[in-house]
Amino acid sequence: MWLQREIQLRARSRGFHLISDEIAQALPELAHVSVGLLHVFIQHTSASLTINENADPTVRMDFESWFNRNVRENESYYRHTLEGSDDMPAHLKASLLGNSVTLPVTDGRFNLGTWQGIYLGEHRDNGGSRRLVLTLQGQDLDRS
Repeated sequence: MWLQREIQLRARSRGFHLISDEIAQALPELAHVSVGLLHVFIQHTSASLTINENADPTVRMDFESWFNRNVRENESYYRHTLEGSDDMPAHLKASLLGNSVTLPVTDGRFNLGTWQGIYLGEHRDNGGSRRLVLTLQGQDLDRS
């Protein structure tokens, strides 16, 4: 079984946001997969995806603080500045974290660790809505 779907996430503030549930809700077919993989790709260069702690929101706050300290705005050596002081740092942060994650699927659910979730890294002050491409492949429970 192969399935591909594009979804649009609502605009979010700058920072790191858990989106695991939104992705699962967009894929009702997930419930029928006994074993498989889900690839999640973000179609933007100033936002990112990563997997990390899903329980304590201070982890997401610390992520944002660390990235802002280590990838600063308004550096004199930036040349790509026409779209605002947060744009070039957003591109760098997105490259550091990446534009996709791949998750194992087992018995109709993401097979993540107890404390793992999918983060959207929104690196712009006003990034707007974000598009994801979800590609699910796997063995259908009904045909196993």
